[in-house]
Amino acid sequence: MIFKKNEKKNTDNKIFELQIQQEKLKKNLASIENRIVIFSGKGGVGKTSVAVNLAYALVGMGKRVGLLDADVTGPNVPGMVGLHESPAGDETGIFPLEKAGLKIISIGFMIDADQPVVWRGPLRSNVLRQFLADVRWGNLDFLLADLPPGTGDEVLTMAQNMEPTMAIIVTTPQEIALTDTRRAANMAVEMKISQIGIIENMSGFTCPKCGAYFDIFDSGGGEKEADELGVSFLGRLPIDMEMRKGADIGLPIVLQKLHSKSSNAFKGIAEEICKILERG
Repeated sequence: MIFKKNEKKNTDNKIFELQIQQEKLKKNLASIENRIVIFSGKGGVGKTSVAVNLAYALVGMGKRVGLLDADVTGPNVPGMVGLHESPAGDETGIFPLEKAGLKIISIGFMIDADQPVVWRGPLRSNVLRQFLADVRWGNLDFLLADLPPGTGDEVLTMAQNMEPTMAIIVTTPQEIALTDTRRAANMAVEMKISQIGIIENMSGFTCPKCGAYFDIFDSGGGEKEADELGVSFLGRLPIDMEMRKGADIGLPIVLQKLHSKSSNAFKGIAEEICKILERG
């Protein structure tokens, strides 16, 4: 009987804690005008590079922006922005780190760089709810969440708790990637996300020495897929060696080469996102 009473007490405490967390989460979200989830049907399409540079493109437009690294088992955002210290916190919550006007949070700030995160789905999802509820984002025009590839627990958690105003799906032009893009888009529809957009990454390569252009992964598949699915096509991003180099050393191309072809493409996509969300 004592065991059962204690068991009930523990259950009641957990329910109460969840209710408190949900109230904090709702309060936090109320101060964020636009919430965007960025995901992909498969890995290897450059989703995190897109998320980081897109966030900085929005900052460059004078927007107040936060970036939440929701890929708990593969947190690559810290390396791509060149931040490795731990965030501070107090009894009111966790303070996101900040670089060049962008507020950032990631589990990667809280663990060693080579430490694996061997957690089951419920624990990973709880961390993401904490990032939404306990991080002191303040008033933001945009909060971008870089989700892991696929349609697993973290994607569901963010779609259900973040109440996204837009889902952005990153794809490459080849057919195998587009097949997974359809799954991701259909999931966004099922989650009742009102605005859905597709970005075609790795769309063509221009040789920096001879100027010759090559469609290494084909081209135009993302736009065609967006048209067939009835969602917005946000733009194309070229294969860019400087963008890759910048990601490796924590210098996003939108910050280091303001007028490059890639930077201009990100700015164009950011402007298109703002137009779509303003139209509603």
